[in-house]
Amino acid sequence: MQADEAQYLKRKVKPGNIDVHPTEKAIVVHYEVEASILGEKGAAVHEERKECQKIIRLKSLNASTDVSSLARKVVEECKLIHPSKLAEVEHLLFYLQNRKKPSSRAEKEEKKLLKPRELTPFEGMELDEEANINKIDEYVELLYENIPEKIRGSTLILHLARNPDNLEELLQNETALGALARVLREDWKQSVELATTIIYVFFCFSSFSQFHSLITHYKIGALSMNIIEHELKRYDLWQDELEKKSKACDEDPDNLTLRKDHEKAYKKYQSLLVKQEQLLRVSLYLLLNLAEDTRTELKMRNKNIVHLLVKTLDRDNEELLVLVVSFLKKLSIFLENKNDMAEMDTVEKLARLIPCEHEDLMNVTLRLLLNLSFDTGLRCKMVQVGLLPKLTALLGSEGYKQIVMCILYHISIDDRSKAMFAYTDCIPQLMKMLFEHGEERIDSELISFCINLAANKRNAHIICEGNGLKMLMKRALKFKDPLLMKMIRNISQHDGPLKQLFLDYVGDLAAQIGPEEDEEFVIECLGTLANLTIADLDWELLLREYNLVPYLKDHLKPASAEDDLILEVVIMIGTVSMDDSCAVMLAKSGIIPALIDLLNAQQEDDEFVCQIVYVFYQMVFHQATRDVIIKDTQAPAYLIDLMHDKNTEIRKVCDNTLDIIAEYDEEWGRKIQSEKFRWHNSQWLEMVESRQMDEGEPYLYGDDPEGLEQADLFYSTDGMPPEGGLSPDPYSQFNAQNGDFNGCGSSNGRPATAYGFRPDEHFYHGVST
Repeated sequence: MQADEAQYLKRKVKPGNIDVHPTEKAIVVHYEVEASILGEKGAAVHEERKECQKIIRLKSLNASTDVSSLARKVVEECKLIHPSKLAEVEHLLFYLQNRKKPSSRAEKEEKKLLKPRELTPFEGMELDEEANINKIDEYVELLYENIPEKIRGSTLILHLARNPDNLEELLQNETALGALARVLREDWKQSVELATTIIYVFFCFSSFSQFHSLITHYKIGALSMNIIEHELKRYDLWQDELEKKSKACDEDPDNLTLRKDHEKAYKKYQSLLVKQEQLLRVSLYLLLNLAEDTRTELKMRNKNIVHLLVKTLDRDNEELLVLVVSFLKKLSIFLENKNDMAEMDTVEKLARLIPCEHEDLMNVTLRLLLNLSFDTGLRCKMVQVGLLPKLTALLGSEGYKQIVMCILYHISIDDRSKAMFAYTDCIPQLMKMLFEHGEERIDSELISFCINLAANKRNAHIICEGNGLKMLMKRALKFKDPLLMKMIRNISQHDGPLKQLFLDYVGDLAAQIGPEEDEEFVIECLGTLANLTIADLDWELLLREYNLVPYLKDHLKPASAEDDLILEVVIMIGTVSMDDSCAVMLAKSGIIPALIDLLNAQQEDDEFVCQIVYVFYQMVFHQATRDVIIKDTQAPAYLIDLMHDKNTEIRKVCDNTLDIIAEYDEEWGRKIQSEKFRWHNSQWLEMVESRQMDEGEPYLYGDDPEGLEQADLFYSTDGMPPEGGLSPDPYSQFNAQNGDFNGCGSSNGRPATAYGFRPDEHFYHGVST
């Protein structure tokens, strides 16, 4: 760009979203700065955009703060917040005011795991003399002596390394570090204590990212993994030896020699186990620190780190388990590691840790289970190993409630697992939590969990026990909560007594349907009403009393509202059309042409097409609406075009609707039968009509053109074979009974929607032939 071309600099700030700070009492205002360099004619020569954020800290915010006044002050002083967002700011401040601090130390512990941290001193670290950095060369000389001297020399260096102020000076002493690495590489099998001490020295360096290259240079990470693998194999050998001695004692209980031998071996095993777990702990901590670099973590994965960690889960040392589970949690965010954990039966091993008295281990185990619960197979495994009642029991614990809720929410996604919640005390606890929220908004995790559970019939019965449904309806209508209404809508989809419970609330639901209400809330109210296929419900009275027909018709126009709302209107019309008087009322209002216009506009959307055709299916059962559809509209022609749609559901709805039309209208019946036959035999007819053979075969059926009776090849215009000719009946398999809708996604014929199945009561219509 020439220097004289740019004349002006234009800067524009676009306010963005407002959110709460994840840890502090502060509001984060996001905004975008757009800078443009304009040329002489005002055209932009160069543009740049940068996303920024401003943090507004609210140190004075406490339980007694007037949130409304503070919100106004924030909006007035921050120019990035438009006055129209005052209500949003007030809501965020209210959330901050009531946000609970973590009561558990586990979250702090988890953060420490990836930061510099000291291990507790272990046996062998005590010294009679104080280590001195000036004597480092003397300590290095000890590394060239026998094993006890090597242990003493490495321990002295370790005492220096535990002071971060000495690390820089130790880093400059390549002789000391090289000697430590050499001794570890050559002698680690000879002394667990020596190996533990030297790895601990390098662990001190691993606590700081700038020293990771040093550890990589001496290949301490790879050596640590070899040591861990070797120690786990030794552990298996110890277990086998103990098992053999124990079995020998059981076979000969009176043999005192065997018993003493077993006791001696067990004491030795316990002593070895303590030292081994110290070595495992310091080695794994070093690897965990190195795994901050994802490239290093990938190398560990290739050397089967997940296998080693899962195998270590069989131990009982809680401090070691906290480290192992934390490491697995870090690894579990990658698909390959998660798959390795699935193959290693990790969930079964974690199940024994729930519950446990060690608070930190409990928390980190739950967090690992949360990561694993994103996998469908592992969620099912959690149910199989009996974690569901264990997790449900933790809902009452304030420290674990939030994370347990998230895990259970994931489990509730699977239909097979939903039913299992009915055999726990989970649902009563959730209902209690719902009603304890008072005036404040329900937590998203809680209401989402309840929505999933309500989709199961057995769960829905438990939810509605006592005054359950009444309380839910009261709260949903009071706060206009669309998520709570979605939960109610899920309950309303179940057949049987549950639908009868809604008879007392149809008026309340119908009153919410109007242009002035929140669209999301209206969608859920419409969906709930559309599910109420109850024979005792007077739909005509309801539509008239609340003047719903104009609203329904207006919202059939393409682009009149969001597609979700328009679709619910179509489904609602399909439900009320089951009633004869309602179908007539809708036909007179001009809804049928509106549906055809909508069908034209949404012909690429299978769900819209399926539900609109279902409305036609309901209307052709009634004389008045059937005549309108057949004689005054082109609906049958559209249905014929959709007979061969690629979507199976649409084809089934069309077939059943056209069967009824064909029965009542002879002309359309001939067209429909002819089209069905033509499609069914299209390949055969195409082959016959073309008559284009290869040169060596002039005729399709041999050399004799009279060899096949021509009358057998064609049907007359009414779809029947001409007299004198016998022909197969290719359409016989399509002759379903009128009203037979059993293959359309639900037991009673209603097509499935993206929202889920909408089961309704069986309606039997007498259709004479």
